Amino acid sequence: MTGPTESPDPDEPTTPTPDTPKPDTKPTAASKPTEQDSESGAAGTGRGEVPRPAEPDPSESEPVVKAGPEPVPSWKAILRGLGPTGLGLKIGAPILALLISLGITMILLRLTGADPVSAVQSMVDYGTQQHSIVDIINRATRYYLSAVAVAIGFRMALLNIGVDGQYRLAAFLAAALGGAISLPAPFGQILVIVAAVLVGGLWAAIAGVLKVTRGVSEVLSTIMLNAIATGVIAYLLNDKRLAEPRPNSNDVATATIPHSGRVGPLNGFLSAIGIDLPGAVYGLLPLAIVVGIVFWVVINYTRFGFDLKISGLSPSAAQASGVSAKRMIVITMVASGAVAGLIGIPGLLGESYDYSLNFPAGLGFTGITVALLGRNHPAGIALASLLFAFLDQTSDILQEVEVPKEIVGVMQGVVVLTVVIVYELVRRWEIRLQQRSVAAELATGHDLAREAAGSTS
Repeated sequence: MTGPTESPDPDEPTTPTPDTPKPDTKPTAASKPTEQDSESGAAGTGRGEVPRPAEPDPSESEPVVKAGPEPVPSWKAILRGLGPTGLGLKIGAPILALLISLGITMILLRLTGADPVSAVQSMVDYGTQQHSIVDIINRATRYYLSAVAVAIGFRMALLNIGVDGQYRLAAFLAAALGGAISLPAPFGQILVIVAAVLVGGLWAAIAGVLKVTRGVSEVLSTIMLNAIATGVIAYLLNDKRLAEPRPNSNDVATATIPHSGRVGPLNGFLSAIGIDLPGAVYGLLPLAIVVGIVFWVVINYTRFGFDLKISGLSPSAAQASGVSAKRMIVITMVASGAVAGLIGIPGLLGESYDYSLNFPAGLGFTGITVALLGRNHPAGIALASLLFAFLDQTSDILQEVEVPKEIVGVMQGVVVLTVVIVYELVRRWEIRLQQRSVAAELATGHDLAREAAGSTS
């Protein structure tokens, strides 16, 4: 039996000789003093024993241990919708954020000279009327598609600022195509939808290709593409090109989509399940729901979703695992643009039936705030879309209580900033708690190891 105090075998050399080859190791800054000490020790004692390096102090090594989740930069965490992982914190963080934003909003309303309680009560009363509910649902449908388009890029830490230009150009060209070609249902609707998806995806692909080939920031390229899309639409939306003048009006619009290419309202289905609404609900509302479900499944339960997230976290790690980060950037931008192309389709096929100068703009920028507020989660985006649609719908009623309607924009900004800040603070706090817990476990493990070593000696 060999004990800890057993003497070394006399046949084995204890000192290196000149003929003994040195180990194939490179000296480090930490090993040089040890070699010098060994030479001085050999000269003073006549024994060439090389002292073993001192064992690292556990108290010095513990701070180096990274406990808990891998640190993520705050801007990436915010874009990718990272937040607390505990169920209690997931529920408590948004409630706390909404309460804080409500308090700030009440203060802002008081500063404007209005009674905050009566102003909020007027908004709630107006927003819960049946005709307002229809408008809120229709607005939320477009906001939802816009936010999902933005969230696809956010999942890879890509800022697709060009959603606004992508959906307007896609809606315009799809409207021109649908008005020029008359096909029986459902081929007419499919033609318009597919055309919008292709145009949006191809327009967004330009920014992705520029990023991977020339290193152009997607923020700059998409902003420029927004301006270019506006110019292209202004050039083509002319009675000498792809538009025609409207009678008794200064407005111009594309040819009207025939009845066979339109999508009827969803009111018939809603009435069948006992929901009667006075206005027409977009018939493509289920399309937005399907897009949200597909987005969630692909991101969380497919190889593509995993590759997308790992490429956003660390392109070098993705490259080492066989995933081309450049290819993922282009694919992500194309997917984001394809969904962006759908934003204007519910209103195009269900309400206006053409693209005119009055076609709604700015939905892409609203989608950015909605995606941030919804934490890139389909359910969160749905709630955020309804909240923003509610605030937009009830902004007009504020004028009756002598409150400027522009205060709604301030309220929306306060809600988004509050939610983002609270989520980030809670995320950091949770990570800090996890690090302390793991560090405590590691310290306890070191103590047990020392006790075990002491008991065997």
